[in-house]
Amino acid sequence: MAPPLSWVHGTNDPDTDFSLANIPFGIISTKAKPRPHAAVAIGSYACDLEVFSAHPDFYDYYFPALRDHHGVFSQPTLNAFAALGRQVHHEVRDTLKNMFTDGHPFSHFLQVVGKTLMILVPLDSVKMHLPMQIGDYTDFYAGVVHATHVGTMFRGPENALQPNYKHIPVCYHGRSSSIVVSGTPVRRPWGQFVADPTKVPKQPETRPSQKLDFEVELGCFISRPNDMGMPIHIEDAEDHIFGYVLLNDWSARDIQAWEYVPLGPFNGKNFATTISPWVVLHEALKPFMTAGEPSDTELQPYLQETSRNNVFDIKLSADLQITRDNEAFKLTRTNAKHLLWSFPQMIAHHTVGGCPLRTGDLLGSGTISSVSELGDGGGSLLELSENGKKELGWTTASGGVQNRTFLLDGDTVTIRGFAFDDQIGRVGFGECIGRVEGALGRG
Repeated sequence: MAPPLSWVHGTNDPDTDFSLANIPFGIISTKAKPRPHAAVAIGSYACDLEVFSAHPDFYDYYFPALRDHHGVFSQPTLNAFAALGRQVHHEVRDTLKNMFTDGHPFSHFLQVVGKTLMILVPLDSVKMHLPMQIGDYTDFYAGVVHATHVGTMFRGPENALQPNYKHIPVCYHGRSSSIVVSGTPVRRPWGQFVADPTKVPKQPETRPSQKLDFEVELGCFISRPNDMGMPIHIEDAEDHIFGYVLLNDWSARDIQAWEYVPLGPFNGKNFATTISPWVVLHEALKPFMTAGEPSDTELQPYLQETSRNNVFDIKLSADLQITRDNEAFKLTRTNAKHLLWSFPQMIAHHTVGGCPLRTGDLLGSGTISSVSELGDGGGSLLELSENGKKELGWTTASGGVQNRTFLLDGDTVTIRGFAFDDQIGRVGFGECIGRVEGALGRG
């Protein structure tokens, strides 16, 4: 059975990320309404929820779940809406889906009112903003293929994974102040690193990173908080999830290598993290749940899930655009199912000691890599170039050659992701884009 059709332009395009099966939420601004406010993406348009909510029938007739929450879509972030919980998210998304569906009784109302109030705004005319106010950011290391690749590279295959890796979702606390929305330029960071690791004793220097890298990840936003001292049970963890975004955890590998012992990443990670602007709700991705990477380890009870279908079958890609030639080249193709740990497991572990998560907190999956016969499944240049030992090469349209081990100034990395089923349709994230700008002078 084919998925239902929509009357909104672009929604029935098989390549759109914003089909009827999706309805992601974001924060936009327009020329007419320059203050950031809420919207959903549908086909080629953003449905302006602040404008829509001004209609007298909005709360009492169409969205009774929001009756006591007037103004929730006029906020500059989605935090207030996210905090209302999954049942409200489901009801609002379901009603909007009905309104966008061709032939549904609700659709006539939106088509008529939409023309009067200018509710639908072309996506290419809106400015996107960070969707959430992010209090804290935790980045996990759940991509076991990536962890194995990197561990093998530095410690050999027999010691690729640390003894704790299959027992706990390993992570580090990142810096929420440097999380930016897609399209924001990323400045090459300065830092301290050892240029010649063979030199004894090791002598560091301070200069712009020479090993700037990207990481293909998923991000998960928290909706409902938990009280301090009260862990979130793994079977309840889904109720604390608002939705998901694409995430690029930019990394300065040379700075990271020098500083991470003994307490983990710091300046090699804290200069920028890019996320896609539209939050895909958990309900939209739930039909695409599948089994993750198998584990041969008996987990502690608080991490045990009742179903093996605990991650998502989401096709992920990263492409490199070189400014000088204005051409895009494939970096990697991978899939979100190559995770050892699910987001509910990450949440259960994050709170097992009583840590309070808050609405808007962001969890990153860690780099998602896959095994590929073509060698292009690595979710980072650290893997693809074997830490700079192997050059990646592309032939340009003019017959020239471009080579990379790590990112150069002017390079643009675009991460995309989508799930697809013939009977459901396509659920995508849009783009997660960042362009590398040159380092600042020492000043």
